[in-house]
Amino acid sequence: MKKIVFLFLIIIGFNSNAQTEKPVYKSGEWLKYRMHYGLVNAGYATIEIKDTVHKSKEAYHVIGNGWTTGFISLFFKVEDNYETSFYKDNLKPYHFKRRVNEGGHIISRDIYFDHENNTAEIENHKYNKKQTVNIGNVQDMISSFYYLRNQDIESMKSGDEIKIDMFFDAETFDFRLKYLGAEIIKTKFGKVKCYILRPMVQSGRVFEADESLTVWVTADKNKIPVRIKAELAVGSLKADLEAFKGLANSFNIIIDN
Repeated sequence: MKKIVFLFLIIIGFNSNAQTEKPVYKSGEWLKYRMHYGLVNAGYATIEIKDTVHKSKEAYHVIGNGWTTGFISLFFKVEDNYETSFYKDNLKPYHFKRRVNEGGHIISRDIYFDHENNTAEIENHKYNKKQTVNIGNVQDMISSFYYLRNQDIESMKSGDEIKIDMFFDAETFDFRLKYLGAEIIKTKFGKVKCYILRPMVQSGRVFEADESLTVWVTADKNKIPVRIKAELAVGSLKADLEAFKGLANSFNIIIDN
């Protein structure tokens, strides 16, 4: 179960050429997901966005938490905290925070982005080490969720792919996303029309293949993920939207006549 809660928090997104005029999120938005490993309730994940200010510029502060529960936590306990802060005007992150306890494996790291000088300073608190690396136009693993949500995907066609440079730990990764089409699915809130997206992830460590993660995102102005499925090396994992509040736009539920 290592890194699974984390993956459900951040490997979500979509993109096109033009930004939407009306914001798809706002301060106060809060999403909660329930994860299932087979028929077992595996854990929960939440992600929340708040207003903040940095160097006299308006910004957002996002807090993501994930944890295992019940039977799963007896064998592999996960308590993950990921935070990012990014400017409202250009959506560029300036601080990424990672605090992880996954079955006793501890990670405590901060990343400070300097986009003017194209560098990132990484503080590894566990080993009391600092390093500075060169970067390009990157997003961190949490800010990418909001950067990509802020784009319009209505013009995308099935099979279209988009790319984004994603910075994680001390490296920049090519993140690719494939648009598969639209579908109406049943949720605890009712029937919802969704876009189907497939993040292209590295196989071998966690996932069975490069195309083993699928995301269903609301086909409305919010563009929030309501369902995620992953085929793992052993079994499969599913996450469904459990609760939400503070959405910037109406959550479109299909009413049967």
